[in-house]
Amino acid sequence: MNYDELMGLFYLAIICWGALLVFSWLFPHKLFNSVLLTAALGFSALFVMTFITQDLVAAFFITFIAVLVVLLLVPWMLVVNGIVMMKREGRSLANLLSLLLGIGIEIGELAFIINIIFNYSLGIEFFRKMDAFLLFVGMSVFYFSFLILLFVMYMIWFQLVPHRWNYEYIIIHGCGLLKGDRVSKLLSNRIDKAIAIFHKGHDKAMLICSGGKGSDETISEAEAIAGYLRERGIPEDHIILEDRSKTTEENLIFSRQIIESRGGSRRVALVSSNYHVYRCALLAHDMRFRATGIGARVALYYWPSAVLREFAAVHSEKHRLFWTAVGYILFLSPYLYLLFNS
Repeated sequence: MNYDELMGLFYLAIICWGALLVFSWLFPHKLFNSVLLTAALGFSALFVMTFITQDLVAAFFITFIAVLVVLLLVPWMLVVNGIVMMKREGRSLANLLSLLLGIGIEIGELAFIINIIFNYSLGIEFFRKMDAFLLFVGMSVFYFSFLILLFVMYMIWFQLVPHRWNYEYIIIHGCGLLKGDRVSKLLSNRIDKAIAIFHKGHDKAMLICSGGKGSDETISEAEAIAGYLRERGIPEDHIILEDRSKTTEENLIFSRQIIESRGGSRRVALVSSNYHVYRCALLAHDMRFRATGIGARVALYYWPSAVLREFAAVHSEKHRLFWTAVGYILFLSPYLYLLFNS
């Protein structure tokens, strides 16, 4: 084994982890951090495998095979999750997202496999002879699958970034009520997380219950949250209602108005479900509202479909949609070059 190669991988891993920690602390909302996280994990895996095998080429090959196996398993896991979601949550489009994505990824993988079976040359002619449509489908699926993977990994990492506990305000993001007036399990997990933060901060924070009244609700989400807090012993003078908002963005806008009207140091925590809290923090940053996002747990089976909805919501915003499209064109540019010159 080449000692310099091993130490080179070690230093690259350390540099990537160091950069990730610094950027995550200074700019936790930046999706660029997902690239640093991927690089840190990749170099760390190569370092460990090289140390074990004593061979860089073998380590790279094993790591590549491991990633390939995971990529082949993911679509099947998504399909299974989609079936579970249909059984437990119903057949709405939102609940079918993981199933549809799993099928889409499988189609993309099959497109590559079919081309590999019928094309044996590894030279440039290999690419020119491949079916244009299958290659286009495969590359498109790979690009968006990779974006989703980066997004998911950073959402998980985002939960691990340390944060303070002595907040002055804790905003609890509402969600739909059961039978029009009852707190759902999803919402109760958010409230319980906020209560835990409240107690860790020595019971000094103000809890802002944020959420308006939906067309199928008899009371506002804010009222339901406040009632839940009172039942668990939170003093009335620490509860504030924000009952006008209909969207996540309005949760932040109206809660911010309340905070600014009261003054103070304004150390703010945003509490929502772990799949949703990153978008909350992202929206807060876009509106120059300094706040820390803290996620509450959700049922594991619910998480994949919920994350896909968040991915779509984040990347549908104009400036992120623009850069997603630019990246897609650049990623496809070698294919387009070969297509138009073959």
